[in-house]
Amino acid sequence: SKELTLFLWLLQAAAGILCYVGAYVFITYDDYDHFFEDVYTLIPAVIIIAVGTLLFIIGLIGCCATIRESRCGLATFVIILLLVFITEVVVVVLGYIYRAKVEDEVDHSIRKVYNGYNGTNPDAASRAIDYVQRQLRCCGIHNYSDWENTVWFKQTKNNSVPLSCCKAALSNCTGSLTRPMDLYSEGCEALVVKKLQEIMMYVIWAALAFAAIQLLGMLCACIVLCRRSRDPAYELLIAGGTYA
Repeated sequence: SKELTLFLWLLQAAAGILCYVGAYVFITYDDYDHFFEDVYTLIPAVIIIAVGTLLFIIGLIGCCATIRESRCGLATFVIILLLVFITEVVVVVLGYIYRAKVEDEVDHSIRKVYNGYNGTNPDAASRAIDYVQRQLRCCGIHNYSDWENTVWFKQTKNNSVPLSCCKAALSNCTGSLTRPMDLYSEGCEALVVKKLQEIMMYVIWAALAFAAIQLLGMLCACIVLCRRSRDPAYELLIAGGTYA
């Protein structure tokens, strides 16, 4: 069946894209992992990488079944696709659950991360804050004045915030609070939440898109099975003990 062959090629492409999306989520979350403590947030990404890998195997099974015109192989192909489809529905549900939890997670941990900032000898948490402030163009939790309540600000006693708060276009910014116009005015908490929720939406949309593709594949395989079961020559082969 040309339709089924075309779907198998589409399935292989889908597998690669799913693995890419899962890897992208892992890499991006690694930059923000200090702002949430629930490691289970990455479960949807883990599942989607596993699903992508499994889709490669399913594609091979489908190819073999199509080449050999095996009714049993096609039936197995449909059953496996159905199981993967159910798994992707689970990914979508988990994605929405953890997307809703992101705001609480960030709110719970971000103040602790900022209080642990050490600008003179940056540790992993300090590098994470500087990265986020530069990447998202933000400063502080709600705005740059939040830095005044941190241990680092009180120890340095120079009335300045980290240089990562400086607007990228300015080369002579020192982070001084006497020149607030040189600093990013937006706080980081809302932007971190938005970024993490966007990342989770990538997983959700990828799972939904490929669930739809799998439905199409199951439909194609079922049509092929129905055609062959009605084919007199196919029935004659089965009756004669020869397997297609």
